[in-house]
Amino acid sequence: MTSNYLKTTFAKAALTKAGINCLLVLALIFSNINLHAAPTNNNRAATQQFTPEDFSHWLNAAYIADATYKTKDDIEKILISQGYKINQYKQLEGYSVAYVIATNDRTRQQLIAVRGTSNIENVIVDAAFVLVPDKLTGIDIHQGFLLSARDIYQQILPEINPAYKINTIGHSLGGATAIILAMMLDAQGYSIGEVITFGQPKVTNISGSRKFNHLNIKRLVTEKDVVPLTPPIDPMDLMNLSIFWHQGTEIVLFKNKQYSVLSGIDSMMRASDFLNDMPSEQHLKSHFMTTYIDHLKTKLNSAEQVIFKSDFKFSDWFGSSSKSGKK
Repeated sequence: MTSNYLKTTFAKAALTKAGINCLLVLALIFSNINLHAAPTNNNRAATQQFTPEDFSHWLNAAYIADATYKTKDDIEKILISQGYKINQYKQLEGYSVAYVIATNDRTRQQLIAVRGTSNIENVIVDAAFVLVPDKLTGIDIHQGFLLSARDIYQQILPEINPAYKINTIGHSLGGATAIILAMMLDAQGYSIGEVITFGQPKVTNISGSRKFNHLNIKRLVTEKDVVPLTPPIDPMDLMNLSIFWHQGTEIVLFKNKQYSVLSGIDSMMRASDFLNDMPSEQHLKSHFMTTYIDHLKTKLNSAEQVIFKSDFKFSDWFGSSSKSGKK
C-alpha cells in the first residue's frame, strides 16, 4: 500500500503532452542556469573533494540527528560526548516535531537539532505543496515547514547567544525546519556556521535559494531516498519557474566508499531516475537515519568521489511514440 501511494504521489511530476513546449523552454533556460538562477556554482560543487575527516564530522552530526528520535537522556549523552550542554529540549504541541538547542562554550558555538518524522508516509501525505511568503526571511517558503520553524524560532530566541556561531542539524522534516531556522537567524544578523541535513525535502524556490546561497549548507542524501525529491516538480509551475528548489551542496552517499557531489539543476535532475525506478520498500529504508549512519561509516578510512550518472531523457517525461522492452 505504501509503495502504491508513493507511486501515485510521484505521478504528479510526470509531464503531459501539453507541457512539452514549456519543458523545452525550461531546458533552454537550464542550459544557462548557473549564471542566472542556480543557488550554487555547479562546476565548483562537482569538483569539490571531501576527506574521511569530513565524513567523520557528518557522522557526528548524524548521531545527533538520530538521537533526536530517542529520549532526552540519549540525546544529552550524544551532545555531551561532542562538548555540548543542553539549553532547551522541547516537543512542539500539535506537531510531531521536537528540537534541542545546546551550547559548546569551548568552541563558542550553539547547535539546534530538529527531529523530523520516522514515518515516511507522513512526509508525503502531510506535505502541502504550497509556497507562502515569509516576512522574516523575505522569501517564499513551504507552508507546512514554515509553521514548525516559526514556532521553534520564537522559543529558542531567548537561548541564542549572539556572540556564538549557530549550527543547525535535522533529518527529514527536521532537516527542512533546520534549514529554515538557519535562514531566519541569518536574516536577523546572527552568525550561522553550518547547516547539515539528512534526507531533507525542498523548502523554497529558486529565488529563495539564491538569496541564501552564502550559507554553508550540506545536504546528505542516500541514492534511493525519495524524500529529498519532494515536493515533486509540478508542470504548471514550469511556466514561471516558481518551482521548489534545493539549496547548498548535495552529497549523494553510496553503500561503499563512493559518493557524488551535486547542486543546482544537476541535483534536481537526480529525480529523473525515479521515473524508471518507482518508489518501493527499498526507498523507504533508504530514508532511515540508520542507513545514513551506515553509509557514512564506510567512508571513514577512504572516500572516493565519482560522477553521478543520471539516465534522464526527455522521453522519460512524456513518453515515446513506440514501445520498446528491455531484454
